Parts: sequence; structure tokens; C-alpha cells
Amino acid sequence: MADIEPLKPSNTGWLVADVVPDTFAFGWKRTETDPALLALLRDPQWHPYVVFPGRYAAPERVVRTVQPPDSLRDDAQKKRPLFILLDGTWSEARKMFRRSPYLDRLPVLSLEPDQTSQYKLRNSGRNDHFCTSEVAALCMSLAGERVAEQALEAYLAVFTQHYLHAKNQQPIAMDGAAHQRLREVSLPPGRA
Repeated sequence: MADIEPLKPSNTGWLVADVVPDTFAFGWKRTETDPALLALLRDPQWHPYVVFPGRYAAPERVVRTVQPPDSLRDDAQKKRPLFILLDGTWSEARKMFRRSPYLDRLPVLSLEPDQTSQYKLRNSGRNDHFCTSEVAALCMSLAGERVAEQALEAYLAVFTQHYLHAKNQQPIAMDGAAHQRLREVSLPPGRA
């Protein structure tokens, strides 16, 4: 997470942590790397992917799909995908991508969604820039985690509605379509 990103009320990275049990959050600094992050990237149970547009990476690093956990084997151990999401504004995320040498050895998962961003709390000026929870939902879809994908989408809709209503000092309709959809989507315990 970039600098003060976790403190911004419009940040959606925390939505991911609320929905996906195996979520790890680390602050990003240009000159220091959290040792726990480096240990996580070396952990043999994970297959890490840096989620970022492929046009910013060397072509040989770019992948567009995620191998299912059953097909990844390392010493007969199944690996799960570990999605590294750079949580910050677009310019902050580009800086994090360029200035994090410990990520240079990892494949870059370049998403090519067929939809536009539904995020309305900040404007990047481009429809192909997605907020952190939208990116996480796309990753969950690629990993075959449909319930987590749907929960993230529904949670973002409710979060957006609450944020915009609070900002405009309007009451929140707890029985509206966004809340109903979130109630319909439930995660089994310990699953994402």
C-alpha cells in the first residue's frame, strides 16, 4: 500500500481484506522492504503474480492467465496463486512497480477485462483503470474463486453507495439493490 493510501476514506484495498481470508497488507517505501513481505514471496505454498498492465513490463514476464493450483507443483506441493496488488493512485502504483526490484523476478499478470471500471469515488481519467477491489475481483475470477469475485463486486457497490450518500449527507437505503446483492453473496468460512 502506498504511503497514506490506507488512510484515505475512498480506499478499497481494505474491502479485499474483509472478503479474502488470505490477504496480507504491507506499506510500501522506496528505500525499505518489509522482511515479512520478502518471506511471503519466498514461501513455497504460493505462486506470486504482480498484477499490473503488461505494457510496463518486459514481454517475457507478462502472463494473461493463472495456472490452477492443482497444475502448479514444486516438490509435490500444490501452489496457490498470490496476487500482488499495488494499492495506490495510478501514479503511485507505477512508481511502486518501477522501484521495487524484489518484484522484478516475478511474472506480471496483465488483466484484460471486457468491462469498464465501476469505481466512482476517484477519477483517474481512464475507464481501463480499476480500483484495488475491482482488480482483486478480476484476479479471483481468473483463479476460479467465483464466490469471492461476486462478494468483492457486491461489497464495492455497497461501499460506494455508503460513501457517496455520506458525502452528500443523504440517508442510506439498507434495503436497496446493492445491499440485497451483498446479502445474497456469502463466503463459506475459510474460503476465498
